[in-house]
Amino acid sequence: MNLIIDKEWLLNNLNEQNVRIVDCTFSLADPQKGRQEYKNNHIPGACYFDLNVDLSGEVAEHGGRHPMPDLDALIHKLELAGIDENTTVISYDQGEGAYAARFWWLLQYLGHEKVFVLNGGFKGWREGNYPVTSEVPTFNKTTFQPAINHGLLASMAEVKAVADGQNSNIVLIDSREERRYLGLEEPIDKKAGRIPGAINRPWFEGLNAGYYKPSEIQKQRFSEINPEKEIIVYCGSGVTAAPNFLALKEAGFEKVKLYLGSFSDWISYQENKIE
Repeated sequence: MNLIIDKEWLLNNLNEQNVRIVDCTFSLADPQKGRQEYKNNHIPGACYFDLNVDLSGEVAEHGGRHPMPDLDALIHKLELAGIDENTTVISYDQGEGAYAARFWWLLQYLGHEKVFVLNGGFKGWREGNYPVTSEVPTFNKTTFQPAINHGLLASMAEVKAVADGQNSNIVLIDSREERRYLGLEEPIDKKAGRIPGAINRPWFEGLNAGYYKPSEIQKQRFSEINPEKEIIVYCGSGVTAAPNFLALKEAGFEKVKLYLGSFSDWISYQENKIE
């Protein structure tokens, strides 16, 4: 796997000066829980990035429930964590995969190429009886030089072209569970349904007990998609689509974009159709 690191590799490189570990533990049900769990126990040397505070912007009328963070602020936080464009960065969460993948995607978008997700997350780390600590590290400030990769972010216009049937060269993937995709239930957003033209590939089917399935299995999940076509992934708010983005890249798909605002942004425009 090119984008996913196993715990044995991290254990062997734990004290490397050019390796930085980022704890992305979070709970949507209790937004304070992740930071508290980090304070209680984390992988030695790990700093903490909060989904709501660090990896998302202010919620507004449009942009979805977890909009793009202010990039200058994010870069400043990376610099305070001793991360520059040459640092090898490993992100992890409790093993859900989504929060670590969100951080991974954001660094990819900033042009950082040496960022990976820890397979199995903190749960897998603990299962290996590997070291943990409550000590919060400090770092020397660095300078991060971004090189924004605009090709990773899908625009509303691109998504509309699929929804309106005007572009058959884009495959739109809804990453939510099937019942939300079908519009049978909607526990979070104000409207139920999906963006017209989307196919359903639930994000969690790419993982098994917190571990990403091998690349060959990921290829099978997306086997009916022409790899020459552009793919846009979305979910409810742009968080759980990130593991599907990662899985697609692991499967060898080159032209993958994230609709970051996702369904919660889509339905904020009254004129947008829902299927």
